[in-house]
Amino acid sequence: MSLSAVLLAAGSSPSPSPSPSPSESPTVTVPTLQDAQESATNAAGWVEENWSTWLAIGLRVLLILVIAAVLRVMVRRAITKLIERMNRTVQSVDGTALGGLLVNVERRRQRSQAIGSVLRSVASFLILGTAALMILATFQINLAPLLASAGVAGVAIGFGARNLVTDFLSGVFMILEDQYGVGDQIDAGVATGEVIEVGLRVTKLRGDNGEIWYVRNGEVKRIGNLSQGWATAGVDVTVRYSEDLDKVRSTLAEVADKMSKEEPWNELLWSPIEVLGLDSVLLDSMVVRVSAKTMPGKSLAVERELRWRIKRAFDAADIRIVGGPTAPEGEPADADPTAGVAAPSVYSNTGSPQSAAASPLTPPSTIK
Repeated sequence: MSLSAVLLAAGSSPSPSPSPSPSESPTVTVPTLQDAQESATNAAGWVEENWSTWLAIGLRVLLILVIAAVLRVMVRRAITKLIERMNRTVQSVDGTALGGLLVNVERRRQRSQAIGSVLRSVASFLILGTAALMILATFQINLAPLLASAGVAGVAIGFGARNLVTDFLSGVFMILEDQYGVGDQIDAGVATGEVIEVGLRVTKLRGDNGEIWYVRNGEVKRIGNLSQGWATAGVDVTVRYSEDLDKVRSTLAEVADKMSKEEPWNELLWSPIEVLGLDSVLLDSMVVRVSAKTMPGKSLAVERELRWRIKRAFDAADIRIVGGPTAPEGEPADADPTAGVAAPSVYSNTGSPQSAAASPLTPPSTIK
């Protein structure tokens, strides 16, 4: 090797840089234009490699959202039309006009709104929940832990809010089965009154004294609806055992015939007032049963009017109405109850002369 080559190699080799002293600060390396160009090239290459995947994921998510939105709108519209059709169609009982009187307009409206709200909420929850799970699966997110956590949370919420779930489910089935509605007079066991509002969780009742009862649907074990179909007005007339039954029957028939022809009772009575006969025979009285079918909820008014008319007709026909224990025939009702009680004896008083005269004599003493 020549001397020139050795010198050239020695000059081209990097000289060892002096170690920086503690007082010297490190120099900041400024990226050059070539470094920036290389970074941009790498980023563009990465984007070029993954843009098709991003586009596919975005289009899939957009397609899922569009399909879910369209399906939700279609299902909700179909439910709305179905509820409107149910609201317009009122099924009658046995093909008569009686069915139109069983369900009033407010009851049909509230029932249809409640059913429609429940169905629309359930449909929206199912559609949107399924769409959310499909979107998460599109991003390649493992749904197994999420579903397991949701199942555990659902079980915990179900145990904690079991009363709320019970009330809700009872309200849904009550509305679907049309057990009662607004305006009905019902006996729910825990309360009795007129239904003023029907909800999925609570039913409001107006009591006889004006109070409002809030009854949870889950607490109702049995329901007696007094406003469906027809009601029965029954009056028991108690007369003396010595009354003429033919006279009693004819008087009651006359009262029933006259009441059936007068307003507004001719509209409230849905069947002729019938004298059913003797309901019971006691030692000193007889009970005659009078009954009639009336409009739902109007039986009490018919019974009060019927008692009023029967009392006036019996007074005019000299027929005595009795109730409870009666006095024997021919004995005045206001007789002195102490008349048959004997006077107290004078011998019961130890200080009276009669008691002293009747007391035994003391024997003479034999001691001397």
